[in-house]
Order: sequence, then C-alpha cells, then structure tokens
Amino acid sequence: MLGKNRLAMFLTALFLCFTLAACGGGGGGQENPPADSGDNGQPTSSDSGEVPYIAIVSKGFQHQFWQVVKKGAEQAAADFGVEITFDGPPTESDIAIQVDMLKSALDKNPAAIALAALDTESVTEQLTACMNSGIPVIGFDSGVPNAPAGSIYATASTNNSAAAAVAAEQLYRNSDFSSKLASASASAPIYVGVLSQDATSDSIISRTSGFIDKLAELIGVGDVQVTGHDKFAKEAANGAKVIITVSVPATTAAADMKSAAEAMLTSGRYTAIYGSNENGAGGILAASNDGSDFADGAKYGDIIAIGFDAGKTQRTAVENGWFYGSVTQDPYSIGYKAVSLAVDAINNKPISDPIVDTGAKWYNSENLSDPSISELVYE
Repeated sequence: MLGKNRLAMFLTALFLCFTLAACGGGGGGQENPPADSGDNGQPTSSDSGEVPYIAIVSKGFQHQFWQVVKKGAEQAAADFGVEITFDGPPTESDIAIQVDMLKSALDKNPAAIALAALDTESVTEQLTACMNSGIPVIGFDSGVPNAPAGSIYATASTNNSAAAAVAAEQLYRNSDFSSKLASASASAPIYVGVLSQDATSDSIISRTSGFIDKLAELIGVGDVQVTGHDKFAKEAANGAKVIITVSVPATTAAADMKSAAEAMLTSGRYTAIYGSNENGAGGILAASNDGSDFADGAKYGDIIAIGFDAGKTQRTAVENGWFYGSVTQDPYSIGYKAVSLAVDAINNKPISDPIVDTGAKWYNSENLSDPSISELVYE
C-alpha cells in the first residue's frame, strides 16, 4: 500500500498524463493552424509546400520594352515569393511561336498565366483549357482583346487616354505655348497639329482623343475647334481661339507618316505638333531631320514638338531638347502588376476593376538621366 506522499505524487503524474493527451497529440486535440490564406498579399502555398509557378508569355522578347517588362515581373516574383518563367516570340508577327509557348506553359500546370496575346483567336483553345482547369489568366500590355467571357481575371495595361492627357498638360504648361495662347483670339487663332497613325485602333484613338480632350478642357472647350478627321471633329461654341488639326495618313507606312508631318510643318501656322504613338512621332522626326529642325533658331525652332512612346531617334531628340518631351508607358510597372494580379488570382482575391492602369511617365531633357525614367525609355 502506498504512503500518503507517494499516493499524492502518483495521482499528480496521472493527472498530467491525461491533460497532455487531451491538449496535443491524440486526435482529439486542436488542429495545426491553417496555412496562409493569402490575406496578407502573399500567395497561398500548396499542400506540398511548393512555390506557386506563374507562366508569363509576352508579345516579344528581344525588344528593350519587353526586357523592362521582364525586369518588373522578376521583381514582383521576388517580392511575392513566386516562381516565374518569361517567354516571348522573336517578333510580334510570330503568332504560331507564341501559341506553342502558351501550350508549353500549360503543360507545366502553372498556378496562373500572364498573357499579352498577339492574336486572340489563335489562343482561344488554350484560354478555354485554362478555364476548364481552373487556371486564372492575366492579360498585360494590350492584354487579350475580345477574349471568351470569363477567361481573363484582370488586365494590367496603360490607360492610353490618361497617358495622352499628360502630354496635353505638359504642352499647356509650356511658357511659349502659354504666351501665344494668351494673345490668341477667334480672329487670330493658334494651331496645334496631331499626327495619328490611324483612327481604328482603340489604343491610338485613345492616345489621340485623350490629348485633344484634355487640352480642350484646360483651354476651355468652347474655345477649341477640332478639324481634319470626322472621328475627332468638334466645333467651338465661342469661336475658336485654338484649332486642333488631326492628320491620319492613308497608310501607316513611314513614307506616308513623314508626308503628313511635312504638310503640317511646312504650312507655317502650327504652334505645336504631337505624335500620338511611336509611328506618329517617327513621322515628325523623319520630316525634321531626326528632330534637329526643332532646335532653337532652326527651321522649325518656333514649333513645340511632343511625342508618345520611345525609340532611339525620339529619345535622342528629347535628350537634345529638340522635342519638348514625350510620354512613355511604364513597362516595368506592366510586368510587376501582371505578377501581382496573378498572385491575387491564385489567392481568389476579388477585384474591383478588371483593368488596372500601369501608368505613364513624362520624360524630357531634364529628367531623362534619372535611372527610374531612363530605363522606361526603350530604344
């Protein structure tokens, strides 16, 4: 028979054993905490602990624009703890190669795909397969226009109207333009030329109308008349003290763009001229000896030239101060936000807007040396 002290010790040990069994190890205790659900912005880990894999298929690969997109995507992958691959065909006319790249990406069973489609019809089968497999697809850059309903989670792209408005705001702030505007009247209007590659592409239309609408807003809608093309035409209710002329050449060929720019520049009536994309700006550059004719005291030295996009010749013209400045998309942000949206999709995060603006930047001779601007101004 146990003594009182030994009996007390025995009962205490027995009690502790039952307590530990109830709290931890047996199947009746509390389960381990659930894995991260993604509420903190990080991707949800799979049951196997594998890092989520996101396949990125762009429109191209070699052009500097896509290399900056890739750089932004790689930074986002590091920030969000995911694994990515970044592929793209040699040129933006290699549709079949892009389709093969997308097929290869699907064979790896990714957690999500980011796609800038060259031709939506060519990838419809793959988009349907993604929907059937529960693989979310993120559009980026120009996205996946007219994709099957429900196949695209969201798109990271430039708001072209907002980007073009930046060019209008910068022109309005220019001291030479402001001075001429102050003395303009319905009997002595000033002219602004707009060279637009076409009037059919959504992005080009937005880059044209965004500039026109913002400039008219700043000046006063009733004081601005828009001529040259029915798509953009507007009458001035108060009598036009500013006339914006839109020129859309017959084709997008470099020779036609140059001829249209020459017609404006040699007329001798324009205070400013704006090229609404790289091709439009290219026409202006070709008609002005790569922009040098806009230098102080040169042939068109009293005309303010503004561009959109980049390219080596346009960059040089801006750097030398021949172009007052230009607007560039933000390819780094495009890549970064494409991956960020893919992470949101993996985590089943609801989205407030299916189109996420990746922004645009104004660059001129003063800020072009800034690394945060310079890397966006591709050549």
